[in-house]
Amino acid sequence: MYSTPFLFRLAKTIAVTAIALMALLVVIGNTTDYFTNYQFVEHVVKMDTVFPQSNVHYRSINKQFLFHAFYITIILLEAMMALCCIKGSFLLFRNLKSTAPIFHSAKNWAVAGITVGIAIWFLGFEVIGGEWFVMWQSSTWNGLAAAERIVSFLVPVLILLHLKEEELY
Repeated sequence: MYSTPFLFRLAKTIAVTAIALMALLVVIGNTTDYFTNYQFVEHVVKMDTVFPQSNVHYRSINKQFLFHAFYITIILLEAMMALCCIKGSFLLFRNLKSTAPIFHSAKNWAVAGITVGIAIWFLGFEVIGGEWFVMWQSSTWNGLAAAERIVSFLVPVLILLHLKEEELY
């Protein structure tokens, strides 16, 4: 039977691996089906589906080059997140039975990847998209629920990763 510290380490590792897989699938989807989510970015930034009487239409951007620049930046950040979490999960798996300080130091890549994910989906989608470009006003191009779903997994895993390690024996 495995010890409780080992099971906590395994839980951390599996959670990071799941995040790595999700990020990788998002990158694959956004690159192989570029124009589907490109339209999402375009409409959010153009603010063409927010309340017509809204007084914040001055924030809208209507430059195709910037739509591509924003979307490519998002994809690059997602790829960075995926790579960091893949490396992080590999290091965590490799060090499952190591000493507590070694396992703890193996978390750095995972923490970096999850932090990038929080920047993408909380800062990018919820703060900038949701509040600056008032995505919440759009019934058609509103990604707040999806962003919240992702952030609500990333943050607890980040907290879980920061829990102190115990020795296995």
